[in-house]
Amino acid sequence: MMPGTRLVRGLISFVALISALLIGKAPAEPGDPSLPGHHPLTQTQAGSLLISELRCAACHSGVERGFIPEKTAPDLAGVGARISPEYLRRYLASPSSAHPGTTMPDVLVQKSDAERGRIAEALTHFLIAQSKTVFHVEAPEQIDLQQGKSLYHSVGCVACHGPKEALADAPQKPNRNDEDNEDDEEEDKKLSAKKSVKPVAVSLEHVAAKYSAKSLSEFLFQPLRVRTSGRMPDMKLTPAESLAIAGYLIGEQTLAGNALVPEAPLVAKGKQFFQELNCAACHALPGTAAAPLIGSLRTANTTRGCLSKTSSRSPRFHLEDAQIQAMIASLREEPSADSDKLVAEKTLTVFHCIACHIRDDFGGVHETHNPFFGSSDLKLGDDGRIPPPLTLVGAKLQPAWMKKVLFDGESVRHYMATRMPQYGTTNLQHLPSVFARLDVMEGKEMKIPSPESRFESEREREKLFRAAGRELLGDKGLNCVACHNFNGKAAQGNQGIDLLTSYPRLQPGWFNSYLRNPGAFRPRTVMPTAWPNGVAAHKTILDGNTDSQIEAIWYYLSLGTSAADPSGIHGVSTKLTVDDQAKTYRGRSRVAGFRGIAVGLPEKLSYAFNAETGTLSAIWQGEFIGVNWSGQGSGDFNPASEPITLAQDVSFVTLADTNSPWPLLPVMTKEARTNPNPLYPKNVGYQFRGYYLGESSIPTFMYRSGTIEIEDRSVATGSAEQQQLKRVVQFDSPMQQTVWFRGLTGDISQESERVFQSGRLRLTIPQTETKLRSLSEEPKRFELLLRLQLPQGKSTLEFLYEPIKK
Repeated sequence: MMPGTRLVRGLISFVALISALLIGKAPAEPGDPSLPGHHPLTQTQAGSLLISELRCAACHSGVERGFIPEKTAPDLAGVGARISPEYLRRYLASPSSAHPGTTMPDVLVQKSDAERGRIAEALTHFLIAQSKTVFHVEAPEQIDLQQGKSLYHSVGCVACHGPKEALADAPQKPNRNDEDNEDDEEEDKKLSAKKSVKPVAVSLEHVAAKYSAKSLSEFLFQPLRVRTSGRMPDMKLTPAESLAIAGYLIGEQTLAGNALVPEAPLVAKGKQFFQELNCAACHALPGTAAAPLIGSLRTANTTRGCLSKTSSRSPRFHLEDAQIQAMIASLREEPSADSDKLVAEKTLTVFHCIACHIRDDFGGVHETHNPFFGSSDLKLGDDGRIPPPLTLVGAKLQPAWMKKVLFDGESVRHYMATRMPQYGTTNLQHLPSVFARLDVMEGKEMKIPSPESRFESEREREKLFRAAGRELLGDKGLNCVACHNFNGKAAQGNQGIDLLTSYPRLQPGWFNSYLRNPGAFRPRTVMPTAWPNGVAAHKTILDGNTDSQIEAIWYYLSLGTSAADPSGIHGVSTKLTVDDQAKTYRGRSRVAGFRGIAVGLPEKLSYAFNAETGTLSAIWQGEFIGVNWSGQGSGDFNPASEPITLAQDVSFVTLADTNSPWPLLPVMTKEARTNPNPLYPKNVGYQFRGYYLGESSIPTFMYRSGTIEIEDRSVATGSAEQQQLKRVVQFDSPMQQTVWFRGLTGDISQESERVFQSGRLRLTIPQTETKLRSLSEEPKRFELLLRLQLPQGKSTLEFLYEPIKK
């Protein structure tokens, strides 16, 4: 037997095993019908999930708490500004009549219609009195209904709410390859099983009566503020997108009536009813308290309580028969702790992840929703428009990257129209570790050579692998760059995932196995294999050794942005100019990092913003930028004139005390390619939320620092001879708190109480406490820190940045 043959055969067997696990299973039986979607839960498992989702533990003892955070009731603190008073009256009087399918129980079931109306009126006055602002019927501005229709049917709303109408330009399903008949038969069996399952389709018919376009758009923009448990996730919409979707859902209907002015006697009566009906068990409001828990749910008589359709003494949930039977079955079963597998399955079911993703033999896009999943690159087929499978995702993604996806909205599929929702860190914080324990792959270890090794043989191996990796990726080798972007430069054919995201994103064992047989992980993928049956198709590189070739590619990708472009990359340098409207460009940059944003203002003043850290990182005068660009907005950019650069670490931080060091951006080098702090800056409270364009197309950046919501907008002021960049920062804090802002670093001099200079930049700050801390003596370096005392609610500060001419 030739050396290595046994190893190759072992790897082929391993890949064959993975193929069997991923695509060789018999079609799964649909889960219990008490829950929608192609889920894997049995009747008792679905019942336990319903008990949690309906918040039975808010009133009953004897309910076990699991890993998955319970569904919480909406925050009622601002309900008077959010919901129409007329709708609120009708909903409180009879929840299921106003909103069919709601999980809010009817707590007035035993009352007459007249009593219902009287109690609902008092509760409405009480709840509206909790709000600082009132409900407005009028639309705030002209709304682009066509954009709203397009967004609703493309970004992912359809996955949970279903389509509202057919789209004439819905993408066609890709043609099948005749050679895949055997696989197609297996897929047809799975499709047939899914067809028998009703899709997730949460009705939105009530929203036109419930909201105004303005209040609905505010909810869509930040849903987790009102519904913290994440069942309605954040779809990463801008304010303009939120308003467009809200206008489309509201339609032309005009809500009648003036704003309700709460009457003190009714407010007092409403508070009394709120307490008597134990509304505080689910809705926390100041001055109210939940009643003590009643008897154990496990010993309750299910024919007379909340699960009864005829009882007049208990709240009524208007449940389907299948739901009642599932809950009863769960209560009759001896309680036990959920396994990791069940925790994962319950999580993916309750958050409707399986409405878009497949895991093992359940989930996936329903046939009726499939046409609404689109892509900007149809040549990628389903890979380009359908969210990726979650099978073995714990073995696929690096732990830090999984957290970025789940909690920071990280995305590498720029071509996919459907967006990855954000459910809130608290709600999914258990999931990465559960996936890590469940998904284990015994892949081949890949040995990365070291260019700094003291052994000459290792240094020679590094040179060999570096050259081989570059050749394999280029058009003289496997031509990966024909379909994949590389370091922000667009491919000449398909616009696939940027290859340089592979090393920080993927685990090496998964990467190795995937390259050997992509179809085992994603049936009918357009990704080919260069090593069919484990044998290299390209014989001249590294003697055609499969293991060495894959290791060389992995090593080359580990070099990150320092890796030279493979052959076949054709970057185009383009000058971007600014006219009478501001211009915004996103891409990598030495002055703004991996998630850089350049903004050019009509006054010939430009700046760069590092979205990775929420920092104004460079300012320059004159022409805008040069872009190394090949047909899409992800090329790297550089200022067209000499910039004034600022530190790229986070700008706003909560420090333990005045001596605490500023948290710095991790630095990676060719020798130390692994990020020592991959969760920076999330672990210091920063999260970027996007931006929207206002007057003259000037962007307003939105991000968080801890619990503080920040909007950051910069405009040009001053004369042509003395230009200034006025940065207006608006804070929205849920409480009084202190946050520190780092304004400058370097050799800083103080010109007056509020004016500081560093190099070619003069900064004027608002009236606040400052601290000029020394960083080093040789060379002299300082940092200017501002202590910002923020009030509860909204506040605004202004900063003036003045470039100084040489």
